Order: sequence, then C-alpha cells, then structure tokens
Amino acid sequence: MSVKSRSQSRLRRRRRVRAKVSGTPVRPRVSVFRSNRGISAQLVDDLAGRTLAAVSWTEGEVRTMSPMEQSEALGRRLAERAKAIGVDAVVFDRGGYRYHGRVKAFAEGLRDGGLTV
Repeated sequence: MSVKSRSQSRLRRRRRVRAKVSGTPVRPRVSVFRSNRGISAQLVDDLAGRTLAAVSWTEGEVRTMSPMEQSEALGRRLAERAKAIGVDAVVFDRGGYRYHGRVKAFAEGLRDGGLTV
C-alpha cells in the first residue's frame, strides 16, 4: 500500500479536472494556483498553447491585503485584463483545489469584474 502526499493527491484531482475543461480563443480557461502565501491565475488558450493574461499576488498593493480580499481583487483585475483583450466568457479551472474559500472568492471577483464564468 502506498501513501500519497497532499500534493500528489492535488495533482491527481487536477488531471481529472483538466480532462473535462479546455480553453478556446473565444472562451479561454482560467487556471488558478493557490499557495499558502497567495494566489495567481492565467487566462489560457489551450488550442494555441498561449497565455493571454495573468495576475499574481505579488502585484502592487494586492500584496498587503488579507488573503480573501487579495483573491477577490485579483479576480477583478484579471477580469479587467480579459475585457481589454476582448474576452467576455471564461471556463474556470480550479486546479485540483476545492471550490471554497480563496478559490471561490477569486471566481466571484471574476464575476464582479463582468466575466461570465
């Protein structure tokens, strides 16, 4: 019997999610990464293999916010960047994390910013 670490279990869940979620130029995928210190995300066009826009917790004044405020602010910031390149709808890839807490706050920030998730 083998014992799986927390990161191995997350990667297994991530692969399961990615089998069902794919981004297109019209509706790119929002890939979320959450660490203990912050959150980062990218808009990805999987057909072309390109990152269209990205945000990270290390940007400007977001760094000093609490984790929940940080997540929501980054969601709104990514929504602004997506609107600037002409994207109105996205597919949300939670990356093996539960849709709960900071990941949920990020998705709500995207919706507040005007994107269809």
